[in-house]
Amino acid sequence: MATAEFVHRPAPDNPGWTVWDIDDPERFNPAVIGRLIVRAQGERSARMRMLEPGHRHANLHGRLHGGVTLALADIAMFASAYVVCGGHTAASVTIDLNCQFLGSGSLERPVDVVTEILRETRRLIFARGMVEQDGDPIAAFSGTLRKPSVR
Repeated sequence: MATAEFVHRPAPDNPGWTVWDIDDPERFNPAVIGRLIVRAQGERSARMRMLEPGHRHANLHGRLHGGVTLALADIAMFASAYVVCGGHTAASVTIDLNCQFLGSGSLERPVDVVTEILRETRRLIFARGMVEQDGDPIAAFSGTLRKPSVR
C-alpha cells in the first residue's frame, strides 16, 4: 500500500489559516471528516477547524457523533504538534487519547479543536485540548503521540 503525505498550505478562503489535509482523498481524514484548517494560537497551542459538519457526521439524534468528536481530537493532536513542534512529527502515532464528553455538537456550525502541546521529549508529545463550537464545550481530551524512530 502506498503511503500518503500531509498537505499543509495556506487556506485561500480563510486568511491566517492553513489547510490540514492528506494528498489521498480516499484516506480517513478527507473521506470521512472533510475539510480541515489549522492555525497557531499562542506559542504552544493551535486551533483546528472542521469547516463543514454534515449529515454523515450525525448520530441517531441528529447531533455530532461521539466518534467524530474523538477523531477530531486525535487529528488535532497531530495538526497542533505539526504547527507547534514542526514537520518532524507528521509520522507520529497515537499512544493514548482520553476524552470527557461535556455536551453535544451541532451539525450547523463549524467545530473547533484547541490543542495545547504540554511537553515534547525525544520520543513523545503530550497534549490536551477542548472540542468546541462558538465557545460551547463539546469535549475535553488529553493524549500522547509517539514520534517516529530516527533511522
